[in-house]
Amino acid sequence: MKVKKIPMRSCVVTREKLPKQELIRVVRTPNQEVVVDLTGKANGRGAYLKKDLEVFEKAKKSKVLDKILEIEVKDEIYEELKKLI
Repeated sequence: MKVKKIPMRSCVVTREKLPKQELIRVVRTPNQEVVVDLTGKANGRGAYLKKDLEVFEKAKKSKVLDKILEIEVKDEIYEELKKLI
């Protein structure tokens, strides 16, 4: 029997390679909106964050999502991420 491959992704803050299920994806859609993608399949440029409150705080402070998604990420997105934990 063949072993199923686990998709690995990198957290943009910690640079850790983790299984996709342990990360949350934030996406800049083609309409220039920033959304939290719970399905992992939304269309657009994505960035992964580890499901950890400290990581969300570091991302907000360093504005790493702004740089990677090439758009200003509003505070509402960070609040939505905190609620998901």
